[in-house]
Order: sequence, then structure tokens, then C-alpha cells
Amino acid sequence: MTDSDPGAVARRALPLLDLTDLGETCTETKIDALCRDAKAGSVAAICIWPRFITQGARALAGTGIRIATVINFPEGGEDCARATDDTAEALRDGADEIDLVLPYRALMRGDAALARDMVEAVRDVCGTATLKVILETGELGDPGSIRAASRLALEAGADFLKTSTGKSPISATPEAAGAMLSEIHASGRPAGLKVSGGLRSVADAALYLALADRIMGAGWVTPKTFRLGASSLYGALMQAREL
Repeated sequence: MTDSDPGAVARRALPLLDLTDLGETCTETKIDALCRDAKAGSVAAICIWPRFITQGARALAGTGIRIATVINFPEGGEDCARATDDTAEALRDGADEIDLVLPYRALMRGDAALARDMVEAVRDVCGTATLKVILETGELGDPGSIRAASRLALEAGADFLKTSTGKSPISATPEAAGAMLSEIHASGRPAGLKVSGGLRSVADAALYLALADRIMGAGWVTPKTFRLGASSLYGALMQAREL
């Protein structure tokens, strides 16, 4: 694959996609359409509001497409008990993956213990389910803060680091993703990266795939280690897949 081959990029990227609908106007009808698209594209997962988990799990049963949902989203609040209760309910409903927003404001004011405690508590509830920790890198800002948040989340048991909620003014950037990948590489843990927020084109997918290849090495990127979280990217990838 080369970055200039849109068809090859699309065929590589689609199996890594977390097809997402976290819109405020999401409905059961939209979830049905999302599940049809997920099956047509053979994506890795769908990422949906907790209230739609049961519907999504039923629609995708037997496909191998995973159900991801969001916890403590999008505010990144500091109520650990609520986060663990919501996680337990989501898992009972059929979620395979939990995308937890780190209490990043606590971290920014120096309360790393609170942030760590929430990740560890949700990790305990998750059991064998996949835990992705959303750092909200656009709010953390500088690479040093992003790397520190990455280390904390990895040490507390994150299976994936995720760049963004997609609800902040600044979502994923190559600089943030690079800092996160560097921490994953340095940790020596079998953890992954989910790039989320603002991805719309085949070129966007190619950029982050090339970044992961450069930092982590050829062959590292698989659905178990790398995801692209997007809704608007799907159409571009499907169109390019046949090129």
C-alpha cells in the first residue's frame, strides 16, 4: 500500500473502523442504518450511546462486529461510582468495548490520583471487555501533558488510548496521536490507539496509518491495536474501496 493509492488505503482502513453515531438526534432508525452500514463495510465495531446497546447487539449478532459504547461522555466528569455503575450496565446490555472519558480536568489541575482511580475502577468492572480511555487531547494541549495522560491511562489498565470525544473544538491531530503512540511503544504493553474526531477523508486515514507504521513498525496495525473512530469517513472509504 502507498499513501497515494486510495483503494488500498480504504481496504486497509475499513476493517479498523469504529463506525460511530453519538449525535444528539440519534434514533433507533439511525442505529438500524448504522448496523447495515457496519455489515456492508465489515468494520471492526460500532460506537453508540448506551441506550442503543441492546438494539445494536441484536442486529450484529454473529457478525463479529463489536459493540462499543461511551461512559463519562463527553464531559469527563469526576463521579467514579457513576462511571462504574454505567459500565456494569453497558456490559450487561451487551457492550464489548467501553470508551471511557478520562477526568482530564482533574488531571490538568494536578489531581492525577482521581483520574487514575476512575480508570482503575472501570478496568476492574470491565473484566475481559476492552477498555479504551479517551484523553481529550485537544483540551490537554501540549505533547508533554498528552504523554503524561497516556502513561497514567496505560498504567491504570487501558487497552486502548483514544484521542478525543469528537465534541471538543480540537479533536484528533497527528501531533497528539504521535505522542500517544510513542507512549504505547515505550510502555512495552500490548495496547492500542483509537484516532477519533475530525476524520473525513481517505487522506486522513492514510495519514494516521502511516504514522502508526512509522512509530510502531510494519505489521503492528490490526483491529486489535488500531482503530479509526468516525462517522463521515465511512462513505469516503466505501467509495474508494473499489478503486
